[in-house]
Amino acid sequence: MTPLTGYLILSAFLFAIGLGGALTRRNAIIVLIGIELMLNAANLNFIAFWRFSEHPEALTGIMFVIFSIGVAAAEAAVGLALIIAIYRHYKTANLDEVNRLKG
Repeated sequence: MTPLTGYLILSAFLFAIGLGGALTRRNAIIVLIGIELMLNAANLNFIAFWRFSEHPEALTGIMFVIFSIGVAAAEAAVGLALIIAIYRHYKTANLDEVNRLKG
């Protein structure tokens, strides 16, 4: 087994955990954590493919990961702001109880 395969298996495992958490949980914060796990699995893939490529001296993988981390940070900030606003309005973070988003 090559080292790249080990990283890809770990990344697939992390992505599966994140996907399972995002699809099965009803708490909005746990769903957000699942999405973050999926983004981190993608970052692990970027780094692994960059490291084991023909030209690891080119910093393309690192640039992809830095951009992805920036997007994930913005997504987390907006997601948490929405969760706080929904919690203030409905007094719950359970996604089953929040069935409509009217103004």
